[in-house]
Amino acid sequence: MRTKLRKGGYSTDTAATYVDQSQPVYSLSVELEPQHKWENNEPTEEIVGYRGWFSQKGLEPFQVKFSDQVKLPEYLAKVNLDSLEACEVRGQVYFRAATLKEVK
Repeated sequence: MRTKLRKGGYSTDTAATYVDQSQPVYSLSVELEPQHKWENNEPTEEIVGYRGWFSQKGLEPFQVKFSDQVKLPEYLAKVNLDSLEACEVRGQVYFRAATLKEVK
């Protein structure tokens, strides 16, 4: 996703600029991608986070990083991303959330 504003660090305000919390968000991933720590330009075995893909009407699919492994619902399930934050770095938007919950 490309940036609209320029601010430093993760914030909920930046996330709200891109993702409308009043509209449903859909889970596109069936499993999380582990993110490995990098040292000397090479990945290590240490996992520092997990990423999954999500979408919302009117937005291109976007990735959200989680510190801990979360249980993903089924494909295209409606979810609520708790404590969603975003930051803008070199023209890109990166999202992170504490956890997610399926919306019934």
